[in-house]
Amino acid sequence: MSVLENLHAVLRMHQIGIVNLLRPDRLVGAAVRNARLGPQAALIMKSAAEHPNLKALTDDRGTLSYRELDERSNALAHALKKLNLPERSVIGVLARDHRGLVLTISAAARAGLRLALMNTGLAAQQFAEVVAREKVRAVIYDDEFAEVVAGVPDEVLKFSDVEELSEGQPVTPLPLPERPAGFIILTSGTTGLPKGAPRTKVSPLASALIADRIPFPRQGAIVVASPLFHSTGFGAWTVGLSLADHAVLLRRFEAERILEAIAEHRAKMLVAIPTMLTRILALGPETIAKYDTSSLRAVFVAGSPLAPDLTNRFQDIFGEVIYNVYGSTEVAVASVAQPAESRRAPGTVGRPPVTVHVAIYDEDGVRVTRPMVTGRVFVRTGIPFEGYTDGRHKQVIDGFMSTGDRGHLDESGLLYIDGRDDDMIISGGENVYPVEVENLLVERDDVIEAAVIGVDDAEFGTRLRAFIVPAEDSARDPQEIRDYVRALLARYKVPRDVIFIDELPRNATGKLLRRELPTGPVQ
Repeated sequence: MSVLENLHAVLRMHQIGIVNLLRPDRLVGAAVRNARLGPQAALIMKSAAEHPNLKALTDDRGTLSYRELDERSNALAHALKKLNLPERSVIGVLARDHRGLVLTISAAARAGLRLALMNTGLAAQQFAEVVAREKVRAVIYDDEFAEVVAGVPDEVLKFSDVEELSEGQPVTPLPLPERPAGFIILTSGTTGLPKGAPRTKVSPLASALIADRIPFPRQGAIVVASPLFHSTGFGAWTVGLSLADHAVLLRRFEAERILEAIAEHRAKMLVAIPTMLTRILALGPETIAKYDTSSLRAVFVAGSPLAPDLTNRFQDIFGEVIYNVYGSTEVAVASVAQPAESRRAPGTVGRPPVTVHVAIYDEDGVRVTRPMVTGRVFVRTGIPFEGYTDGRHKQVIDGFMSTGDRGHLDESGLLYIDGRDDDMIISGGENVYPVEVENLLVERDDVIEAAVIGVDDAEFGTRLRAFIVPAEDSARDPQEIRDYVRALLARYKVPRDVIFIDELPRNATGKLLRRELPTGPVQ
């Protein structure tokens, strides 16, 4: 990253309110804490010093101020320190979104321990495999996951109550570690066991990268519906800390509860994944109208592809609020489509934020410079990826890292994602990306969600199979669906099989699990 880009990022942080260049005394202290602790613990300390009585978080147990959050973090850090684990040992946390998870994130950094944020959707065997691979020495978990944790060897310490663990501990700060232990976020695991993506040293400019094209509130309320163990919720919550925002956390997603939380706290931002927006709209206009959501200024959406029709339908009701974020655990935020861009160019994922660059490369590794030409999407970011904990890495060309997606840029530089490399279907010699067909299908009023996969076919090698979650008034007529697609897309993109199902298989972060859709003969 060039000096000019660094300067631009710092200026954006000042404009956004993340830092105050007019108070260099505070900047020095914050920089030292960030370098020794990492951003989450450092930002909680900063907000506790500057805004001790502001609300830091609300969960099902009530509200904590920044001072209370800071002091309880210290108490838990003292407790973790007394476990006498070697410096930078890995501890895991398996928890829903609530104060216990936030305290663990903050306290682990203060105690000099590396934290692995575990996916709440892991089965017992998967969890045990991840614990072994990441060399986890202790696990903090919610009671509901007792059976998942039970399969972990006895030598791994286990704690199910953060409050009990930290009871009676001093609330004074510990000496700062010499260097940050960092954290590990797991990838979504849509194609197998989730990989560990470590972040040891996070640039203090990372908040600018996320907030550059998204209007985060200052000292306002944010409803974080996307889980904190995943990069979407984790990143948005971290930026919120830098602005002394009030995070409203919910253990489980309930569509109506989200609207209630927005209205109750006059929230200015919602952090969500696309399936959550689908379920909010499914409540219907009468239920939605019960709640005053006029305070909402931004909906930070990421985690899986956002259909253009879903964007439009949501904004028709809630206003121009959708900020469609494209990125991954590895590259963080690659681009953001602001509301006007999504209206003007349906399907775009927007432009890169400050310090980020996007490039398209062909199969031979040659950069594509012409617009509207599909190729492999690569990203160069100010938050470089360290590689997976198992030693593997993403392909890198000219400093740009592969996202695993295929896409193109239009004449104005807006990015579009055409599909995943590993989702591409070759049917009768033609390349088909499922997302195009899926986006078309969900434009129908009688289709709530859709997924398209390839299955074996004697004539074409592979044929398309569409799985549809129908609306209540759907005729559930496969031929009508095929005729609809045939009228609007090329013949080879028409699904031969159309199957109606109650719901699509998704993981805890809302990503579609195509491998779980049946590929056998249609009954």
